[in-house]
Amino acid sequence: MMLIIYIYFLFSATMTKIIKEMLPPDVRVARDTQDLLIECCVEFINLISSESNEVCNREEKRTIAPEHVLKALEVLGFGEYIEEVYAAYEQHKIETMHDSLKGGKWSNGAEMTEEEAAAEQQRMFAEARARMNGGAVVPKQPESDPSLES
Repeated sequence: MMLIIYIYFLFSATMTKIIKEMLPPDVRVARDTQDLLIECCVEFINLISSESNEVCNREEKRTIAPEHVLKALEVLGFGEYIEEVYAAYEQHKIETMHDSLKGGKWSNGAEMTEEEAAAEQQRMFAEARARMNGGAVVPKQPESDPSLES
């Protein structure tokens, strides 16, 4: 139970940050409005998860796959988002593969500093905003090579 509460607060903090970043700087959102938006997100995730599980069960599978989520979006009437969701999923796979190669056996052993992690998180938020606001993708900034720094 404690883990669920912790995850909810993590999710809540992330959603609050996204809400604030999506709005112009001069717009404020009441706390109860933020709470309502967060509850809507939780309910949406529950709805998609539940329908994805039903799609998975109908196909007699035991593991929910991305295709089940896409089918659930279609069944629930969110078909217009499938292309964008699939594009975000493909981008995520590319970034995950890049990150695993960077952190895996080909890694030089260097870990990301807290500042680098925060900058990377901000870049990823900017990419998500750009995709949501018209499909533009913010180019990834080249990583600095520590061997070139003195």
